[in-house]
Amino acid sequence: MTYINDPREPQEEIVEQTPARIRVVRVVNALVHAVCWVFALVLIVHILLVFGEANPGNGFAQLIDGWSRGVSLGLRNLFTPDGAKLRTLLNDGLAALLWLIIGGVVTDLVTRIGLPGPKRVWYRRTLS
Repeated sequence: MTYINDPREPQEEIVEQTPARIRVVRVVNALVHAVCWVFALVLIVHILLVFGEANPGNGFAQLIDGWSRGVSLGLRNLFTPDGAKLRTLLNDGLAALLWLIIGGVVTDLVTRIGLPGPKRVWYRRTLS
């Protein structure tokens, strides 16, 4: 008579292990993604504070203004329309968009370099 869970029979255990390289790529991508989103959110909050005409003497407004200056990618004076709201929207909005694009490009590059896959084959249609 054989029991289903007979301790004398070898037990099979399925253990799924993610290789260290995949884990490292995932962690790096998560960090890059998070940092770029935080920078973009700081710029978006700055835009909202300017549009809401927040008190520039307020500590939170000063903190966001300082951070947004640091992450504006040098675009603070790219567009110079007369209104401060439009100027902030264009300059900080473009910087926020660029941060999101930078995050996407960097994570794609990290994945391509860190996890090389099969070679891509480009197909071209030709007329015979």
